[in-house]
Amino acid sequence: MSLSSVATTSAPAAIGPYSQGIRAGGWLFTAGQIALDPATGRMVDGSIVEQTERVMTNLAAVLAAAGASWGDVVKTTVFLTDLADFPTFNEVYGRHLGAARPARSTVQVASLPRNARVEVEAVARLPE
Repeated sequence: MSLSSVATTSAPAAIGPYSQGIRAGGWLFTAGQIALDPATGRMVDGSIVEQTERVMTNLAAVLAAAGASWGDVVKTTVFLTDLADFPTFNEVYGRHLGAARPARSTVQVASLPRNARVEVEAVARLPE
């Protein structure tokens, strides 16, 4: 199976030795996205709402660069620094997913890069 990286300027450039996404066979595995603005490379200021909006927009850009959409996502993993943010996160997340309902795990973590409040990664089946 060949591996190929996915990159787009519509999502933040990788800030370490990793790719925004990797195509492996008919699958896409994304890197976790935090609320970095791809135009500035800076964290989005604001609440869990603003950060989740940016995270979901970043992930959608990586999916699109691979030829996929939220409807192709089979699994997401969500990292929150405070589970009290979950109801608000969930509302924004659901709005971005539309009718898609991938499997999901959500965990609270002690901290995230750049003091982010939320990080989300996804696995998608690439359209044939």
